[in-house]
Amino acid sequence: MPSERSLAEQLNVKRHQLRRALEVLREGGEMTPADSRRKLFNLRGGEALIRSTNPVEVIELRIVIEPALARLAALRATPFAIAAIERAATTPSGEESGAADLTFHKLVSTSAGNSLAADFYNLLRQVGTDARLRVEPRQPQCPSRIKQRDSEHRAIASAIAARDPAQAEDAMRAHLMAVQALVLNGMTVKASVA
Repeated sequence: MPSERSLAEQLNVKRHQLRRALEVLREGGEMTPADSRRKLFNLRGGEALIRSTNPVEVIELRIVIEPALARLAALRATPFAIAAIERAATTPSGEESGAADLTFHKLVSTSAGNSLAADFYNLLRQVGTDARLRVEPRQPQCPSRIKQRDSEHRAIASAIAARDPAQAEDAMRAHLMAVQALVLNGMTVKASVA
């Protein structure tokens, strides 16, 4: 697809009108979600970010950023975005757990209505999912943890749907604190095995 600027010129519409139309099409499932191809991660610093950080720093930064994004999503998300968040809050049967989790969190971040924050969040997740930062080898996640995570996701989604920014922020923070405990536990297990 051409750039927004080029497409807006071709269609003789303003860019904000084009963005809104594209958002409606994406939310309605008519188009695939926007792939932020601004190449943030491929900048020279991307590799340096991976080498200079660790899983604890990644989750700490997520705890700082994501509750604010959930708060904004509760205030700004469109009805289509809210429906998508609610659907993504429960891991579909047979879907890879990590992909489902990432989909949910990216929907929340893009629904916050702040493209810079969403791009920054995407960069953070790219750094965090690099194989060199994984706490333990990829393996199927425990069904009880998936069930618990889905429950945490549904609490976030419900607060966003209820347009309750404080509750959305609190629910996201509680969820990420649980993730942080898993990261720390995984690092402890890995260190004791090594």
